[in-house]
Amino acid sequence: MIILLSPAKTLNYESSKNLSDFSSPVFLNRSKKLIDELKKKKPRDISSLMKISDKLTSLNVSRYKSWSAQKKPSENAKQSIYVFKGDVYQGLDANNLTKKDVNFAQKHLRILSGLYGILKPLDLIQPYRLEMGTKFSVGSKNNLYEFWKDKVTAFFNEELDEGELFINLASNEYFSSINSKLLNTNVISPQFKDFKNGKLKMISFYAKKARGMMVRYLLELEEVTRENLLGFNFGGYTYSEENTTSSFAPVFIR
Repeated sequence: MIILLSPAKTLNYESSKNLSDFSSPVFLNRSKKLIDELKKKKPRDISSLMKISDKLTSLNVSRYKSWSAQKKPSENAKQSIYVFKGDVYQGLDANNLTKKDVNFAQKHLRILSGLYGILKPLDLIQPYRLEMGTKFSVGSKNNLYEFWKDKVTAFFNEELDEGELFINLASNEYFSSINSKLLNTNVISPQFKDFKNGKLKMISFYAKKARGMMVRYLLELEEVTRENLLGFNFGGYTYSEENTTSSFAPVFIR
């Protein structure tokens, strides 16, 4: 089984979590290739490419200059599951996961990344900003989707047995880095909707937090099946058969 998440733009390196358990990103050499290309760019090019302020540009130019393929923890290299912040990771609340839950996550949770391609929860990452949707060309690849798609898709096919559960809780921006038609299993993409003005709607802030809560729910189960996935009830959400039109896109409402 694989559970899939997006990363977050907001990073926190102040975590005091124990760094004794860690791993290295599988595509670290490809990450270095991206960083090498970013280092060649002038600050104004970075600002234009990423559509960010001068302050953020200066921060990220500095990050690219100091980046290295570190394989040991440091103040500048910590585990991805504790570094990422934002709505999804607020719902996940990784700092309060048990060691058992973290070990389960290391086996089954994967985080897509514009810089790293695929991350396991305990993979060490350094501060960066590179969203998957950035129109960044590298060599013959016109964008990051072209740069990552073949590698990422092949990786998941190696990890997944035919018909094994693949639960997509990533955003469309990141899930599009996978060629889902070539996966050797079907993808289940839960949807989260809230009532607003008497109508059910997907509200981005709540949906992001719900994705994180569902990850936590799945990590705390001893065994994940299609059936107990539908039992998700964190944050007041419940499965709605009435509003579900496809078994591969179950709808949870509150």
